[in-house]
Amino acid sequence: MRRSWLFFLLTALLLPMAWAQSTRPVPYPVFYTPPFEQAMANGTRTADGQPGPAYWTNTATYAIDVALSPATKQLQASVVITYTNNSPDALGEVAIHLRQNLHREGVVRNRPQQLTGGVKLGRVRYNDAPLLEIPTLRGSAVGYVVDGTLMRVKLPNAIPSGGTATFAIDYSFEVPEAGAPRMGQDGEVFYLGYWYPQMAVYDDVDGWVADPYMGNGEFYMGYADYDVRITVPEGWLVGATGTLQNPADVLTEQTQQRLAKAAQSRAITTVVGENDRQAGASTLDTPTNTVTWHYTAQNVRDFAFGTSDQYIWDATHATVNAEDGQKTVMLHSFYRPGTPAWERSAEYGQFSIEFMSEKFFPYPYPHMTSVEGIIGGGMEFPMITLIGGTRTPQSLFGVTFHEIAHMWFPMVVGQNEKRFTWMDEGLTSFNTSEASAAFWQADAWNPGRQSYYFIAGTGDEVESMRHGDRYPVGTPARGIASYNKPAVALHALRGLFGDEKFYAAYAEYARRWAYKHPQPFDLFNTFEDVLGQDLDWFWTSLFYETWTLDHAIQDVEISSEGVEVVIADNGLTPMPAFVRITYADGTTDEGVVPVQAWLDGQRTARLRFDAGTVTRVELDPNLYLPDINRANNMWAR
Repeated sequence: MRRSWLFFLLTALLLPMAWAQSTRPVPYPVFYTPPFEQAMANGTRTADGQPGPAYWTNTATYAIDVALSPATKQLQASVVITYTNNSPDALGEVAIHLRQNLHREGVVRNRPQQLTGGVKLGRVRYNDAPLLEIPTLRGSAVGYVVDGTLMRVKLPNAIPSGGTATFAIDYSFEVPEAGAPRMGQDGEVFYLGYWYPQMAVYDDVDGWVADPYMGNGEFYMGYADYDVRITVPEGWLVGATGTLQNPADVLTEQTQQRLAKAAQSRAITTVVGENDRQAGASTLDTPTNTVTWHYTAQNVRDFAFGTSDQYIWDATHATVNAEDGQKTVMLHSFYRPGTPAWERSAEYGQFSIEFMSEKFFPYPYPHMTSVEGIIGGGMEFPMITLIGGTRTPQSLFGVTFHEIAHMWFPMVVGQNEKRFTWMDEGLTSFNTSEASAAFWQADAWNPGRQSYYFIAGTGDEVESMRHGDRYPVGTPARGIASYNKPAVALHALRGLFGDEKFYAAYAEYARRWAYKHPQPFDLFNTFEDVLGQDLDWFWTSLFYETWTLDHAIQDVEISSEGVEVVIADNGLTPMPAFVRITYADGTTDEGVVPVQAWLDGQRTARLRFDAGTVTRVELDPNLYLPDINRANNMWAR
């Protein structure tokens, strides 16, 4: 049961007294923040995890013309943003992200960056009237202030509830070198992410959510439609968010025919081979020596593109079962010749799309594209991912699946990854482990391969419910709190309830919050609603704290009347204790100490089994629970 913030304050005052009287501390309840409580009162959120009847999101359309000069590394563009205010509030100020200002001198960063000067703004207009830069938003002046990676705008007239407004911005910047987080160029490959002015999210809980981009923490984005024209030199292939609207104006007949073949065959088709990488073979040869790729995308939260004249282009397709029948999803893979394992990239994408579509809901987009280069890991964008590094087949599969799984979380289920990184990375890490086990037919959940156990109980761990920019630098704390520990927690939850119930709750969360902006409370409440249990003890212990679980077999008492197993709870995280005993004839029996025993303050519990010659007693034999000391989980005669 969820509690109010006031209840939490009272609990915090009373807990020391309760702990002093108890043999075991017990978890405090999960508490709502005041803004979330207000959203519930306003009818946009509910206590059972569903969006309320008054739920809304603001939306936008982006019309962008962009020209990229690889020779000078310059990007020049203009964007017209049409913003629709679906909120009940009149908006007299707005916030717009200028994330390339991460590379401007003097901007606050939490990881080193190349300095390129950041975004150079040209003409800025609001509803066709000029907007000027002003020194401060205080007072009566109308205009905009650039504050690090944010543009804050005071409007001459507010955008009314239900109204629309347009912002037109001309801008340019130098594309930073490889090593920039999540985008950049190495002279051969250019990948453009976070490259255009983007409206910050105005949501029903917090209003404007315009946290600065500092390098580490990732993103929270609204849904929008995009119409983008990308001009690059002829011979340069482009992969991008959205659907290519003018293939005949860009691609040769040979390239188009090979793409058509890939749409019909599940085998990998080489669309542009190593010997086709020039104008006249891959793209058209034009009088201007440039081509303009025209893409559109609907109801997506971002737009990115990659381009190179060095790429091989592979393609195939996946098949997913949609409500109106089977649907074909194109898979594209762009990589440089000889890059290890990338000849299987499209195959990995095919598996990823079909696996996630079966687990949750059908992949909603027309294609998924993987682009090689620039970075050490991978980074997700709607319909396209950037993956770098020299990889083995297993490594490339893992990164490919992980980034494609992000198409569900957060691309469709629009969580705030900046403030709650674990909601994207933890869920996706769990999904990746499940898929890796299925693809490679391996045990994905061996505790010896889970990084959580390397840091748990050491004092270096940091809780998962922490802002993405507020983790200690130079330690694995952020990665484990955001990626592996939440995945381990979901694995435990699956063990507590079984695959069918767990995935029913998980998929219901995804369905309820598709194209919306859930908070952790919405996830918690949905699981509790579907599973029918109050799980505050679970969420508090594993997401708000760094408590650990340590169940131990304290004693095994064997007599003619039966076998009694004494289980000790040595940690702070409460969990049911699963016990399996094996008799000499090979038969087994199982029992469970319910979590309520520990929540009642007990430190030991007893389970009785039938009499017989016992050869082995095990705790958590299926390795579901996050027990940090498995050395005391087994007793053998």
